[in-house]
This record gives sequence, structure tokens and C-alpha cells, in this order.
Amino acid sequence: MAAGLRAVRRWGLVAAAPPRLAFTRSAFVVKKANNAQPNWLGVGLAFGTSAALWAFLIKQHNEDVMEWERRKQARGHKCTECS
Repeated sequence: MAAGLRAVRRWGLVAAAPPRLAFTRSAFVVKKANNAQPNWLGVGLAFGTSAALWAFLIKQHNEDVMEWERRKQARGHKCTECS
């Protein structure tokens, strides 16, 4: 029976014992954040991306409103309440 179990383990069909828990630091937390020296590149990228997205959103909204007005004029809409 033991020889059969060794053969099964050799082929990876039986799960090995779980690894021991190791109290290690995460690979993503290498050092403490230094709040005295902010990451200005990251700050600039974050605010720049946000500003670019808002600019695109406002531009797209203005284009959509202009298209809506153009189509409303093409339909000959005469409603005074929908200015």
C-alpha cells in the first residue's frame, strides 16, 4: 500500500501537506510611505488624468447638445416649453 501511495504522490494526484504560514511582509509594501516627500509624478498623473477625462466629458456633452439642437431644428419642433 505504501508503494502505491508513493507512486500516486509522485504523479501529483495527492495533495501535499499545506505549507507553513510564514509571517512575511508583502512584496508590495517595501517601505513605509514618507509623507514629507510626496510622489509628485504620481500626483501629477492622477490630477492630469482626471482633468483630461473631465475635459473630454465636457467636450462630448457640448457636442451632444449641439447635435440635439440640430436634430430638433431639422424636425421643425415648435414646442415653446422645450427651449
